[in-house]
Amino acid sequence: MRKIYLVPNLVTTANLFCGFYSLICAVNNEPVQAAWAMVAATVFDALDGRIARLAKATSEFGVQYDSLSDLVSFGVAPGFLLYSWALRDLGRVGFVASFLFLVCGALRLARFNVTTEMLPKGVFQGLPIPGGAGLVSTFVIFSESMKWNVEGFRFSLLIATFLISALMISSIPFPSFKELNWRSKGSFGLLIMGVLALVLVALHPDLMLFVVISGYVISCLIWNSVRALRKGSAPKVA
Repeated sequence: MRKIYLVPNLVTTANLFCGFYSLICAVNNEPVQAAWAMVAATVFDALDGRIARLAKATSEFGVQYDSLSDLVSFGVAPGFLLYSWALRDLGRVGFVASFLFLVCGALRLARFNVTTEMLPKGVFQGLPIPGGAGLVSTFVIFSESMKWNVEGFRFSLLIATFLISALMISSIPFPSFKELNWRSKGSFGLLIMGVLALVLVALHPDLMLFVVISGYVISCLIWNSVRALRKGSAPKVA
């Protein structure tokens, strides 16, 4: 067996640990802790690839290990959290919705693994599985912080679970930040916007994390809808 790169795979292991810890918290009826564990897994997932590329330590082993870790942290953990926190009382429908989230996440990862070389570097095909898990985890934190009663939006959450699952296996392009050039130049206005976003998240992470990630998803959907309408209304050249 070839040698494996230690540091990137340790970071991936931290991602996997957070996913497993999220499951333990969900079993112990601690949904907020389970959701924060998923947020931490997202951070480690963003770091492992970046570290591997900076250290020139990418490998096929690391790619496969990262994919398996993502399935646990962003597929199994949020699916189980959805069921244990809100969808259990809906019976089989709630079980099916939670399982569908896991299945669509697994399909999303499998498609990414086989098509990653064929797609442009700057976009994802469909909502990334960490994005789907991020919507779930940050909404749990948001709603618990607002002291909302889950009984009041259980059916809406069921519909949202189906929609997120569909987005993950869709062909809708979502911007990717993995290939972002951190040395690229930008306007002063963009810098101010980035600083303001960081300040808001730092002040109220339990509220603003959900606002940020849902804003990302909604803005992408709006952008793709406008783009599709422009293409449809463009005059055809004979």
